[in-house]
Amino acid sequence: VQLQASGGGLVQAGDSLRLSCVASGGHFVFYTVGWFRQYSGKQREFVARISGGGGQTVYADSVKGRFTISRDNAKNTVYLEMNNLKVEDSAVYYCAADPSYDLGSSPDYWGQGTQVTVSS
Repeated sequence: VQLQASGGGLVQAGDSLRLSCVASGGHFVFYTVGWFRQYSGKQREFVARISGGGGQTVYADSVKGRFTISRDNAKNTVYLEMNNLKVEDSAVYYCAADPSYDLGSSPDYWGQGTQVTVSS
C-alpha cells in the first residue's frame, strides 16, 4: 500500500485545513488509517484513526472537538478536517495504514509528511 498525504500549509490560528491521504496498491477498505504528527525533534504522536468501514473513529484528547477524520473508500482517501487550529498544532502530519483495528504498535504503511504551520 502506498500512501500520499497532502493539504498542509501555512494558516493563522483559528483557521481550518483539510488534509488528504490517498492510498493505492491495496484493498483500502481492509485497512485502518490514522494520522500522526511530529514536532521538530520529537517522536510522532497519534492524532486520529478511522476503521476500514469508517464506523469507528478515535481521537487524541488534544484534537477532540476540533479535528474530524473521515474516509471515502470509493476514492481510496482519508481526510483530516482540522478546525480552530492552534499554534501548537504546527507539525509535520503523516498518514499511516495497518490491517489492525488500532493500527498496531507500528503501522505497516506510512505516507510522506505534509507540513502544517499555524501562526498566531
